[in-house]
Amino acid sequence: MQISDKAEEILEHLWIMIREMGEETVGMKELKTDRDAPEIQELLLLKYIDVFSDSVTLREEGVGEAESAIRRHRLAERLMVDVFDLDRGRMEENACLFEHLLRKDVEESICTLLGHPEFCPHNRPIPAGMCCRNSVKTARNIVTSLSDVSKGTKGRVAYLHTRDNKKLQKLMTMGILPGVTIEVMQTFPSYVFRLGHAQIAVDKEMAGDIFMRLGR
Repeated sequence: MQISDKAEEILEHLWIMIREMGEETVGMKELKTDRDAPEIQELLLLKYIDVFSDSVTLREEGVGEAESAIRRHRLAERLMVDVFDLDRGRMEENACLFEHLLRKDVEESICTLLGHPEFCPHNRPIPAGMCCRNSVKTARNIVTSLSDVSKGTKGRVAYLHTRDNKKLQKLMTMGILPGVTIEVMQTFPSYVFRLGHAQIAVDKEMAGDIFMRLGR
């Protein structure tokens, strides 16, 4: 059953605060709504939430829908950055609009197209979908890890993903930045690639932190 955009946004906020931040309830003021608002009544009717005097909590019946809303939003963010080349300032506004257009079949196609990304541009986890669990690859991945490509692959750096700040700084110091062109020259025993007029070598672990958009 398709729910309204506002109800979906409430579920997203609840998911983040309860499932990721560890809160038990979320205040009405923080949700920028009230008990009589149509979106709250809609979610109550679906038994997705429980409402107290001035706060809301997520019921188990609403967990699946909330997770799906978060997944669509973060996939939309990834799409805006990796495919449409939008900067972070414009990414969020467009992702918020686009996520409501995504439905299950389209969502899985986009996820497959992006290479089943695990994290959004804010480094928050993207809940896995059925396509991720089944490792579907019917759509050609356009963004993939450098460690997964073959010799001769060309493209641009899409983003860097590592929780190690020293490693991130090292990659950036070498000039490996989003948007720069890259051509893979060798994949064994180390990964060697051309970046502008320079050739750079990294090990497999570091290559796994570099994600590239395939093609020029």
